[in-house]
Amino acid sequence: MTALQIIFLIVSALLLVSAFMVVTVPNLVRAALWLIAALFMTGVVFVLLDAGFLAVVQVVVYIGAIAILFIFAVMLTRRVMTDSGPQTNANWWLAGLFSLALFGGISWILLGWDGANASAPAIDPGLDTVTRLGTELVNPDAFILPFEVASVLLLAALIGAVVVAWERD
Repeated sequence: MTALQIIFLIVSALLLVSAFMVVTVPNLVRAALWLIAALFMTGVVFVLLDAGFLAVVQVVVYIGAIAILFIFAVMLTRRVMTDSGPQTNANWWLAGLFSLALFGGISWILLGWDGANASAPAIDPGLDTVTRLGTELVNPDAFILPFEVASVLLLAALIGAVVVAWERD
């Protein structure tokens, strides 16, 4: 096992721990700080994959803008900071069961897919990598699946923000 693989395993473990802490810690400010740690570890994974542009975008856009904006929103909302109600839902087990079933279904689909083991073509070093990255993101033979998964994830975050901000009578 090479040193790069060991570093990748350590960073991956830290990423999983920080992502788990985001959803389990009861304090919203601490959850936002764990989110920053998870986003930073994702940037480190991009660096390990020689995707420097994506690492910089990850740090600048997600950590520098979205996570800090989230921390400001949490700190400016006094009602959330003084909320002493229960932090878990009685149906948490149902959400966990659904998540496990969803993970199993996605894994089953990806294991049966022929393109799961294929790798994207290497980018020529002489070309403008940012332009090439833009075209590869929408190329059906390259990175369209991760691009669309990120779109669905951002949509889910937007819907979650609307649900959290919804005023109940």
